[in-house]
Amino acid sequence: MAPSLMWFRRDLRLRDHPALREAASRGAVLPLFVIDPTMWGPAGAAKTAWLAATLRALDASLDGRLVIRLGDPAEVVPRVAREVGATSVHVSRENEPGGVERDRRVVAALREIGVEGVATGSPFAVDPGTVRTKEAPLQGLHPFATAWREHGWDEPTSAPRGVEWIEADTDGRVEAMLDKAARECPIDLPTAGEDAARRRWVRFRDEALADYDHDRDLPAVEGTSRMSADLHLGVVHPRQLLHDLRGERGDGAQTYRTELAWREFYADVLWANPDSAWQDLRPLPLRYDEPQDAIEAWREGRTGYPIVDAGMRQLLGEGWMHNRVRMATASFLTKDLHVWWPVGARHFLEHLVDGDLASNNHGWQWVAGTGTDASPYFRVFNPVTQGKRFDPDGAYVRRWVPELAHLEGAAAHEPWKHDDGYAHDYPERIVDHAEERLEALARYDEAT
Repeated sequence: MAPSLMWFRRDLRLRDHPALREAASRGAVLPLFVIDPTMWGPAGAAKTAWLAATLRALDASLDGRLVIRLGDPAEVVPRVAREVGATSVHVSRENEPGGVERDRRVVAALREIGVEGVATGSPFAVDPGTVRTKEAPLQGLHPFATAWREHGWDEPTSAPRGVEWIEADTDGRVEAMLDKAARECPIDLPTAGEDAARRRWVRFRDEALADYDHDRDLPAVEGTSRMSADLHLGVVHPRQLLHDLRGERGDGAQTYRTELAWREFYADVLWANPDSAWQDLRPLPLRYDEPQDAIEAWREGRTGYPIVDAGMRQLLGEGWMHNRVRMATASFLTKDLHVWWPVGARHFLEHLVDGDLASNNHGWQWVAGTGTDASPYFRVFNPVTQGKRFDPDGAYVRRWVPELAHLEGAAAHEPWKHDDGYAHDYPERIVDHAEERLEALARYDEAT
C-alpha cells in the first residue's frame, strides 16, 4: 500500500488517536509536525517551551522519527507528501476558525498534486456541531451538558501496533528553535509527554478527585488536575479521562465531568459562531476605557488588590493561573478598569501554557457579560471578597505577593487596614473598587 502522512497538530500522542489509526491502516506512515512561524512568533516563552518539550516527548515515543518542519503548512505539507510519495495526509478535525482556514488551504494544495486529505476524530469527546436541537446549537451549558452526556463518546483505544514508520529529515532550523525555547523558558515546566500526563492524571484521580468539587475553588490547595495544558496539546484526550471516570458517582467526579463539558461547550460555541473568537457573542453597546498605565499594572500584578496581583504573578511565574482567580482577574480588568475583554484575552493566550482559544475567549466573555450563560451580565467580582472566601488564610496571596508575607491570615487581603500593610513596598490600590463597581453598573444600565 502507498504510504500515508500523519500530520500532528493538537493531538501530540499515540494512544487513542483515530487519525493515526486510520493512517496506519493504509500502510507505512510518516509522522510530521509543522511549526508555523505565524503561530510560534506571537506565543510567549512559556508556551513555546511547553510545545518544544511536548514535541521532544512525542519524538522520543517515536524513537526519534518525528519529522518537524518550519513554514506555512499549505506549502510544507504537500512538499513532504511528495518527498515520500504519500497518497493521503491524515489529521484530527479542526474547529477553530484559523485552523479551519489553514486546513482548507492545505487540502486545496494537496488536491492539486493528487493527494487525499483525511480528517478523522477531533480533540473533543463529542465533535463540535454534533449536539444540536432542531438544527441549531444549544446556547447554554446546562442543556448542552445534558445532551452531551446523553450523546456519549467512543471508548478510547490503544496505540496502533506494528506501524511501519517512514523516516525523513527534520528541518535543521527547528532543532535550534526547540533548543532555544527550552533554554529560555522563564518557568519550571512539568514533565511533558503521554506517560507523564498519565501519571499526573492517575495521581489526581486517586488522591484528589473525591474532594474536587470543593478544593477546585481554593487556589492555595493543589485541588485541580492540572491536565489543561496536556488537553490543550492533545497529549491526552478527554475521552480517556471520561473513560476513567466511568462508574464514579461522587460529587468530585460529577463536577469534573461538568468542567470537561464546559471545555466542549465552548468549542461548540466557537464552531457555530467563528466570529466570537474575538468579537462579543452577545454584543452590548458598552463604553470602554483604555487606561494604559492601569492595564500594565494589571498585567504585572501591581493593582494593589492582592488576589488579583497574586493571580497575574502566578500567570507570569507558572504559565498557568487557577481558574477561580482567572475569573477574579478578568472581572477586575473588565469591570473595575472598564477595558474590553480581548485586551486581557490576548495577554492570557500569550502566557498560558493551556491557552485554548475557545475556552479562554469565551470564558472572558462570560465574565464580561457578553458571552454565553452571561446572566447576570452585570456581575462584578469583589476582589477582596473573592480573596477572603477562596483564600481564607491568605496562603495563596503570600506565596505570590511576598510584599505581604508579613501579614497573617486574611489580613493579607486588605493591607490598607494595617499600619504595616505597605511596609514592604506593596503598591496602593490603583482604583477604588466600590466606585468602579457603581460605574460599571451605570454603563450596563446605559447599554440595556
